[in-house]
Amino acid sequence: MKKVLIIVDYQNDFVDGALGFKGADRLDVIIEDKIKDYLKNGNDIIYTLDTHHENYLETDEGRRLPILHCIEGTKGHLIYGNVSKYVDQAKKIFKKATFGSLDLGNFLKEEKYDEIEIAGLVTNMCVISNAVIAKAALPNAKIFVDSKAVDSFDRKLHDKTLDLLKGLHTDIL
Repeated sequence: MKKVLIIVDYQNDFVDGALGFKGADRLDVIIEDKIKDYLKNGNDIIYTLDTHHENYLETDEGRRLPILHCIEGTKGHLIYGNVSKYVDQAKKIFKKATFGSLDLGNFLKEEKYDEIEIAGLVTNMCVISNAVIAKAALPNAKIFVDSKAVDSFDRKLHDKTLDLLKGLHTDIL
């Protein structure tokens, strides 16, 4: 069975930087343990990186969320904490300028994974977007999210998103 763990946007700016929020740092140990388990069992890990540039405020997202974050080449763009120690062992790293990555979806389809686990930030934005893309790429794969390995700055939206993901045939642990 071919398995992959996708670590979505666990970057400095989402944990303790420009868009950081209380509790985001607690995921560091949880996600690191998952990474260790996946690698120990010969499975793949993938990272996504929210990636913006100096013109961010001129983009649609920048107009709606006018806070510079995850600017490529800055500390805020880098993977946070212990989770960053495994970047060199990633099967692939996807830089993306928006919530979801079509390149990720195409890669998942090519690799034909049987199981996809998604962890990281932010539940109601990038996590759900990439979960939907994964489901579209591999409609028969088991896709799941450990509710302890994702989080959001908005508790209500986090909970609603987990409910919505259930409705989209994503298993919530």
